Amino acid sequence: MSKYLVTGAAGFIGRRVTEMLCAEGHLVIGIDSLNDSYDVRMKTWRLEQLKQLQGFHFMHRDICDPQTFTELTQHHPDVEGVIHLAARAGVRQAGEIPEVYLQTNANGTLNVLEWCRHSGVKKLVLASTSSIYGANPPLPTTEEADSSHPLQIYAASKKAAEAMAFVYHHLYGLDVTVFRFFTVYGPAGRPDMVMFRFTQWVAEGKQVKVTGDGNQMRGFTYVDDIARGVIAGLQPLGYEIINLGGHETITINELLAMIEKQLGRQALIEYIPRHPADVDANWANVDKARKMLGWEPRVELAEGVPALVDWYQQNRFWASQILTP
Repeated sequence: MSKYLVTGAAGFIGRRVTEMLCAEGHLVIGIDSLNDSYDVRMKTWRLEQLKQLQGFHFMHRDICDPQTFTELTQHHPDVEGVIHLAARAGVRQAGEIPEVYLQTNANGTLNVLEWCRHSGVKKLVLASTSSIYGANPPLPTTEEADSSHPLQIYAASKKAAEAMAFVYHHLYGLDVTVFRFFTVYGPAGRPDMVMFRFTQWVAEGKQVKVTGDGNQMRGFTYVDDIARGVIAGLQPLGYEIINLGGHETITINELLAMIEKQLGRQALIEYIPRHPADVDANWANVDKARKMLGWEPRVELAEGVPALVDWYQQNRFWASQILTP
């Protein structure tokens, strides 16, 4: 049994990572500010599931507040590793409040790194993003692809977090695994992501807004696959950047058709202009994850999409009210 700190524990990925760690008998200290980056009702629902777990302790705190780490040192001096998932996520909102993204994703990460250094924590798993690869990465994208030309502040803030983590590895011997996630989906997912939005819009007979012509290609990854990879990254690796992504690619139009079929309803589609930060294709090469972690994505879209839709229908009385910007 080990004790881990999970930042962003009430987040989409954080919830599943925490559940899996507790199921393995570990103790988890979960931190989350429950901010309003998207509808807080979704985070509250996830947190209520976590509070039922044996071995889970929640701290309603912000990683941008140094007092958070003072309290951690006082009450939990025996943390063995940190899974740092807390972040301001999302491409479009980043352009509206860039200072908030930098404060959380860069300065907040610096606070986590400093706490690891001074508390003697030897292992950090850091969440990053496939958005870091910019406009026209080679497909499928390897970790060696250019990541120095991000298209928006969100990706730039994650690049800063990666660079700082390397500094702390180099100077202080912190063992760091950086995971660049490719489009993640599943039950209780982020409502600003396409899977949840399409499901809600089709189910409730709302206008379905598709950016561009809908032929953009994405490699989707089921949340349980991501969570398994994150936990595998707790092993000593030195400093490594590793892609975690889906093995199936699909266009946005094809995805919408799958959701329509699952719900038994036809979408009311409105095509709208593409955002300048959108990319044509997003698809991970995960050979490194296979080699270093023995990790493979297991959940097919044919299984994952129905699981998401079923969750939505079971929670429709409140999920239908979630704001989907």
